[in-house]
Amino acid sequence: MSKRDYYEILGVTKTATESELKVAFRKLAMTYHPDRNPGDKDAEIKFKEINEAYQCLSDGQKRAAYDRFGHAAFSQGGGGPGFGNEFGDFMSDIFDNFFGDGRGAPGGAARGRGGAPGRERGADLRYNLEITLEEAFNGKAETIRIPTSVTCEACDGSGAKPGSKPRTCQTCAGYGRVRAAQGFFAIERTCPNCHGRGEIVDDPCTACQGAGRVNRERTLSINVPAGVDDGLRIRLSGEGESGLRGGPPGDLYVFLSIKQHEFFQRDGADLFCRVPISMVTAALSGEITVPVIDGTQTQVRIPAGTQTAKQFRIKGKGMPVLRSRDVGDLYIQVFVETPQNLTKRQRELLQEFDQSASPENHPESAGFFSKVRDFFGSAVRP
Repeated sequence: MSKRDYYEILGVTKTATESELKVAFRKLAMTYHPDRNPGDKDAEIKFKEINEAYQCLSDGQKRAAYDRFGHAAFSQGGGGPGFGNEFGDFMSDIFDNFFGDGRGAPGGAARGRGGAPGRERGADLRYNLEITLEEAFNGKAETIRIPTSVTCEACDGSGAKPGSKPRTCQTCAGYGRVRAAQGFFAIERTCPNCHGRGEIVDDPCTACQGAGRVNRERTLSINVPAGVDDGLRIRLSGEGESGLRGGPPGDLYVFLSIKQHEFFQRDGADLFCRVPISMVTAALSGEITVPVIDGTQTQVRIPAGTQTAKQFRIKGKGMPVLRSRDVGDLYIQVFVETPQNLTKRQRELLQEFDQSASPENHPESAGFFSKVRDFFGSAVRP
């Protein structure tokens, strides 16, 4: 007698979510529970079916196997010719992903169907490079020196003494992993004899002690493009450590940091420069000369009555946008500097100006103190 479909038993579709499965199970379990149906054999059978179906479909791995192979996924027989190998490979992939140690992991051994055991990928390297804002503006070619592992020239990366070769591990037949199978389930583990390399070196190379690589300091040229920002990462493929036993090299990641500038603060592609101006220039107008990141200077016209924190935009004088023709802007923010160390005559002149000043000369302060007087109902002088 063939078993009923689990989805049909719970009364849900194959696309049902976990919450929908739980709701359906609880409703049916309450209906057919033996305590509510004493002596009812049919209810007892249905309750067992409901529980079996829910136990399978509520488990992600079991549900995936059931959706693919049906009830045969959990039987000890077979599903026809070729079924056992297909399902065994399917469950092996599940266990590989669950326990890790899978193919293609960075720095791990290259293995699996069609893989090359023993050829372990080299580790990725990190290099921190600090540049100036001007170098970020113009771009630059930088030469760096990094200590790393390179392929041993004596053994050409094999790890074996020149004139000899590694032999294939007989425990795993060169696969690097051993498989334990029971029924349709198969679990792979790293070979305990060759430690996943698939090869045994009986006579190791004296230059690298069998590792297939040696430590060296390498010199590399890096092209830093114009417009880079703080924290940018540049990846140099294949410039990391060499792999074990001739395995592929890792990558080199260059992390950029930009030194704090004396004049400019950066916000994306825009630059900001805070410039002091005299009280006279702010009051009467004038021109100031300001620096530009490209090494030139430019003139900014200050209108009469300019207040502190006023910004002036100079279009196209900011930073270039990385991999684009766009360019940011330069913003000049002025602040009015209060005179210090005044002479007697300068004090007298300022006092004369103050005595002759009117609220129209200081509209903001006059307005503020007028509001204060209204608030407190008393005379308040600025």
